[in-house]
Amino acid sequence: MGHRRTADAGCLSLSRYTVWVSQQKISNRVLQEIATHSAEETIAFGRTLGSLLVPPKLVLLRGDLGAGKTTLVKGIAGAFEAAAEEDVTSPTFTLIHEYRGPKATLYHIDLYRIDTPRELETLALDDLRSENSILLIEWGEKFPWLTAERDVEISFDRTGETERTIRVSA
Repeated sequence: MGHRRTADAGCLSLSRYTVWVSQQKISNRVLQEIATHSAEETIAFGRTLGSLLVPPKLVLLRGDLGAGKTTLVKGIAGAFEAAAEEDVTSPTFTLIHEYRGPKATLYHIDLYRIDTPRELETLALDDLRSENSILLIEWGEKFPWLTAERDVEISFDRTGETERTIRVSA
């Protein structure tokens, strides 16, 4: 494991990193929870998150395949006027989609096909972080240091064919 870079470009020793991870776990509180019953409702909920996701932010999106992560990003992109909802697609094969708006630059990142820390390093996520950026990362829980560095976590639980419970935690 060793050292990890943080948003302020400093390095943490392993012992300090462990303390910081522990503090993050303590502060993991649910800010919002909602049940949606359609893709349209999930998109609409994404639009409401603009005030919570003030840049800079690193946001983890947790949920099974098809849980609605990209659908929520459509609403978030709309809230930031960064992309039309119909233009937001899953970055499964391209790994990163960039959407620039007047209020923020959104990076929709999919780590499903990334398996090792070395592969993750090649994406240069630190280079995407800025005062005006929001990183929306799917499958980030595969890498514990991303879980520790996240500002917000949005988790999706399927409760039916089109129903989801969405939890926003900080």
